[in-house]
Amino acid sequence: MAFGSDRKYMTPAQADAAQIDVGLRQYMLRVYNMMALGLALTGGVALLVASSPSALQMIFGTPLKWVVMLAPVGLAFFLSMRIHAMKASTAQGVFWLYAALMGASLASVFIVFTGASIARTFFVTAAAFAGLSLWGYTTKRSLSGMGTFLFMGTIGLLIASVVNIFLASSMLQFVISAAGVLIFAGLTAYDTQKIKEMYFELDDSETASKKAVFGALSLYMDFIMLFQFLLHFMGVRNDE
Repeated sequence: MAFGSDRKYMTPAQADAAQIDVGLRQYMLRVYNMMALGLALTGGVALLVASSPSALQMIFGTPLKWVVMLAPVGLAFFLSMRIHAMKASTAQGVFWLYAALMGASLASVFIVFTGASIARTFFVTAAAFAGLSLWGYTTKRSLSGMGTFLFMGTIGLLIASVVNIFLASSMLQFVISAAGVLIFAGLTAYDTQKIKEMYFELDDSETASKKAVFGALSLYMDFIMLFQFLLHFMGVRNDE
């Protein structure tokens, strides 16, 4: 026989912990939903641009391609550095703009790779991301020690990628892609734990919203980079 809700028999400390747990789940769900919507926007814009020869020519056949390729990087840095000084609504607007520009930039993958291999890589990335993020969320082990190593690895990837623009070495590209998969796999778990630890139950709605935007941006970038590096291994080129 049931005698009422278990909450009735909780101590005040247990009730507070349960309330925090509910708030944390809602906060993380908000982060994941915003990230997923950002990915959907990116995919929609990429498909729209890739299906329009005139749009492809306008973007990738002119110097505009450098704007489309570099603007997302600039927006990501701007949002990361200035989000504390923005309104939450402005931060969300910058995030959507970033996702849309990233979609225009990623339209180029449809020129290089087959649609089937892109879809296959996307689903593999989604499965890997889900597992890594879940581990980052549930593990009791602190991942903070990975932060410096992963940051330095990301800087190394960036430098190696710039160097390979001039060298055009297939072997170096293989090494970059392999290292990229490992680094962004680690960053997915690390960022998830960091986002979880950012939660504070007494935050006002404005602060909570900005934290959610920052968290969505971090996980979005991890997903996109993991997808692009995996595509170098799993993608089938259109000319093959």
